[in-house]
Amino acid sequence: MEPSTIALIIMGVMLVLYATERIPIATTSIGACLALAIFGVIPIGTAFAGFGNDIVYLIVGMIIVGNALFETGVARVMGEKIISAVGTNERVFTVAIVLVSVAVSLFMNNSATASLMLPIAASAIAASKGKLSKKNSFMMVGIAVCVGGGITIVGSPPQLIAQAFLAQGGHETIGFFELGYFSIPVLILLLIFFLTFGMTLQKKVFDFPEVEGDDPKAVSTDAAPADVVRMGISLGILTFCIIGFITGLWSMGVVAMTGAVMCVITGCISQKRLFQKMDWTTVIIMGCSFGFAAGLDQSGAGRMLAHGMIGLLGENLNLWLLCSALALVSMIITNFMSSTAAASILVPISAFAAMEAGLDVKAAVMITAVATNIGYATPVSTPPITMTLSGGYRFMDYVKVGGLFNILAYVLIVALIPFVFGV
Repeated sequence: MEPSTIALIIMGVMLVLYATERIPIATTSIGACLALAIFGVIPIGTAFAGFGNDIVYLIVGMIIVGNALFETGVARVMGEKIISAVGTNERVFTVAIVLVSVAVSLFMNNSATASLMLPIAASAIAASKGKLSKKNSFMMVGIAVCVGGGITIVGSPPQLIAQAFLAQGGHETIGFFELGYFSIPVLILLLIFFLTFGMTLQKKVFDFPEVEGDDPKAVSTDAAPADVVRMGISLGILTFCIIGFITGLWSMGVVAMTGAVMCVITGCISQKRLFQKMDWTTVIIMGCSFGFAAGLDQSGAGRMLAHGMIGLLGENLNLWLLCSALALVSMIITNFMSSTAAASILVPISAFAAMEAGLDVKAAVMITAVATNIGYATPVSTPPITMTLSGGYRFMDYVKVGGLFNILAYVLIVALIPFVFGV
């Protein structure tokens, strides 16, 4: 049996197990990577090489920094300030937390933004004394971070991959805010959705008890005392991380892990508390997603899927039809593998398809970058969405709520293609 066929079978089994959750999601992710190695699709070292990826270290480091903000009281203060400014009205809070998340993600990597905003949202929720909830907020914050990160050229990896490919190929590159022609309307749609039908849908679908813990006031005896000095230190470490992300002096993983080590050394969080509060499910799923992406890539299964879908369109393509198909392929694939990995596979394919059809390469590559940022229907698509698992969601919760918004975002993007590209 061909490696590509084996990879597709493993993907199918993995999706069934994700959807049913008969096996924990993290265990399913590990099992999928093991299966790829056992059946010879990729070597075992490649299957689990994702745990050495810089993005995984970024997530680990920023989870630690975020927990340190909780332990020292900084997140509590920031959350209380949000509540004092906007109150506990759910709709007003929705607008505030979405806009703050988007504003931060414009210039900071969206994984780091999610690591910062989720603790702040949790603190605001705790300060609301039960009037707000994690389960009705966390998924929305994760999606908002993804949308905000898709507005600028530096907000998330897919557009950086697209920009580098265009530059290397001598094609016209993407303007700093040019992606905003698509992403800003998606942001408006996001606000409308979660202020109306989406808010009602969440309360119906998320029928599980509110996740306990992460109360910023409930600091254990082994955690750092919540004093002004340590609050200042943890805030300084966060500032160091943000400056490091923006300047690019070191890789984001190095910056985040340096911040994490500084948090322990300065007593902002103890090592024991660090291990207790680490979101291991998020770390495992993210690490395994890179291995699974490598399996799809190296076996040719990812390209087979993309080429097959594009081939169905026939030879006489126009730009709108090509971009609509590329957006659909990108959206589907990015919901089952890292958006970074999806962009790495699909950007060259998009450019090849455009050149073969004699159409605008920049438009094809740009729409692929846009669409690989709209994976909201599963918790394995991109780190900001994966991190929201701490809100207590099940796999099908993402499909029912995030998936619906995913479809609406796709329809909006397709409707905007003629206006943005002039076709």
